[in-house]
Amino acid sequence: MIRVATVDDAAAIVEIYRPSIENSSVSFEAVVPSVEEMRGRIEKCLTRFPWLVYDGEDGVSGYAYAGEHYPRAAYRWTANVSVYVDRTVHRQGVARQLYLSLFELLEQQGVRTVIAGIAIPNSASHAFHEALGFQQAGVFTNVGFKDDQWVDVSWWQRSLGEGGQCPPPAFIPFPQLDTESKIE
Repeated sequence: MIRVATVDDAAAIVEIYRPSIENSSVSFEAVVPSVEEMRGRIEKCLTRFPWLVYDGEDGVSGYAYAGEHYPRAAYRWTANVSVYVDRTVHRQGVARQLYLSLFELLEQQGVRTVIAGIAIPNSASHAFHEALGFQQAGVFTNVGFKDDQWVDVSWWQRSLGEGGQCPPPAFIPFPQLDTESKIE
C-alpha cells in the first residue's frame, strides 16, 4: 500500500536511506540523519509537497518525496524528486509505484516538471528514470566529493500533464489536496 508518510515512519526511512550514505555515492550526505532529523524533514516536506511510503507486509520498504527545485517564484511549478527502496524489494516495482503515485499528486498540485539528480556512475538509476519518461538534461562534473573522489551528477527531467505547453495553473500546497482517493 502506498500512503502519505508520517513522522512515525522516520526510523524505517532512515534505515532504507542508510546504505545510500554509508556504502555508496548515491547520496552526498556524509552522516546518516538521526530519526529526529528525519522526522523534521518529513514534517517540513509535507507543508508543501508529498512524501509517500510503500507500506507492505513487512512494514515500510520504500519512500518517495518531492521538494523545491529552487526558491525563485518562477520555479514553483518544478519539483525535485527522489525515491529510495529497501534492497529486499529492488526490481519488484516498488520504486515505480511510488514515483507514479508521487507524480500524480504533484500534477494535481500544479507541478509541470520534475527533476532528479543521479550520481554517476549509476546505470540502473539512469535506466529506471528513462523508463519512466525522464530525459537527461545535462551533467555537472566534479560537483560532489565523497569517498575520496570527485563525483559527477547527471540531471534528468520529466514533464507532468501538459508540461510547459500551457499557462501554469495555480500551485496548490500538498496539505490542501484531497489525497484520500488519490493514493493506492
